[in-house]
Amino acid sequence: MKIPFRKFHLLTILKEFSNNSLPLDIFLRNYFKNHKSIGSKDRKSICEDLYKLVRWNGLIDFLCKKKPVTWEERLEILENFDFKKHLDNEKIPDNIRVSFPKDYFEKIKKAYSLKKAIDFCLTSNEVAPTTIRANPLKISRDELFDILNKKYDIKKCKKSPYGIIFNKKINFFVSEEFKKGFFEIQDEGSQIVADLIDPRPKDHVLDFCSGSGGKTLAIAHKMKKTGQIYLHDIRDYILLEAKKRFKRAGIENFQIKTTKNLKKLNEKMDWIILDVPCSGSGTLRRNTDLKWRFNINDLESLKATQREIFDKAFAYLKNDGKIVYITCSIFPEENEEQIEYFIKKYNLKVEEKFFSFPIENSHDGFFACVLKSKKLIIL
Repeated sequence: MKIPFRKFHLLTILKEFSNNSLPLDIFLRNYFKNHKSIGSKDRKSICEDLYKLVRWNGLIDFLCKKKPVTWEERLEILENFDFKKHLDNEKIPDNIRVSFPKDYFEKIKKAYSLKKAIDFCLTSNEVAPTTIRANPLKISRDELFDILNKKYDIKKCKKSPYGIIFNKKINFFVSEEFKKGFFEIQDEGSQIVADLIDPRPKDHVLDFCSGSGGKTLAIAHKMKKTGQIYLHDIRDYILLEAKKRFKRAGIENFQIKTTKNLKKLNEKMDWIILDVPCSGSGTLRRNTDLKWRFNINDLESLKATQREIFDKAFAYLKNDGKIVYITCSIFPEENEEQIEYFIKKYNLKVEEKFFSFPIENSHDGFFACVLKSKKLIIL
């Protein structure tokens, strides 16, 4: 019997991905690139089924009667699958009902509560909202909203003054508004965190783990095209993407800094942004497969990396400067416990803090803390 076109590719993707170390979104991009016969509607359908299966793999496996479970059996269950029917079934372990690895679920429950853990897992299994941030250097949110509202189903973010949520996914990269630099794609939580960074005109800002510059793109307008933004990352390819984004956004007061030429910035920075590598536990809606791949024991290694990054970056902070520590994690070990450590080690003062769990139809989970330096001046 011939397998339907979409099901054939879905099964192929599942079998190949299960033996692959790439993140799901990158694997999919490569697969579709190599299979041009799959049209846009087929891709959409395949992706919807695939992501739903990955999100609910734990519960679906439990419901499969035959062991070992095959991908074919999982797809059969998926056809009529509704997780809500099983949420109150006490015969199913709590972590399986919400389709999460047991050690991951237990860690959240221990840090917060059973209810919080269940709510977090259910929200993390949802489809992430699609959110953009207006670029105040070129357009106000209200102006951008009026333009986009004629073409798309959108609404304004409630907490970020720059954010707009799309109720349906679109291909942003072909839109004229994107090409003109009127907006960037950025989660509302990330926008809220970025807004805690408040440089004045003529300030010097170092984005030490800049990636492609998401946070500094969001705060550049506050500097009124004065001062200087320095972007640093150990990945050269991602700094090339940052250059493109800054050019499109109309930002010229920035420099790329390699590790070799960072020394010139010693004790000169008014602000340092540390968006450090973390577990990504607050953004699982966007990284569906991460919960199955992440090893809880890796938290200790991540903590060490976060402290090492902070130690290196702190040398560039001037007296009375501010350093902003950011994660997209909900784990206290990566957040509050790290702040306590930094305060004691560097004699810092907490200026502002932000923390959130991922919220339905709203922002992801983030932690941020603005710390002010009180470096000792030796006369």
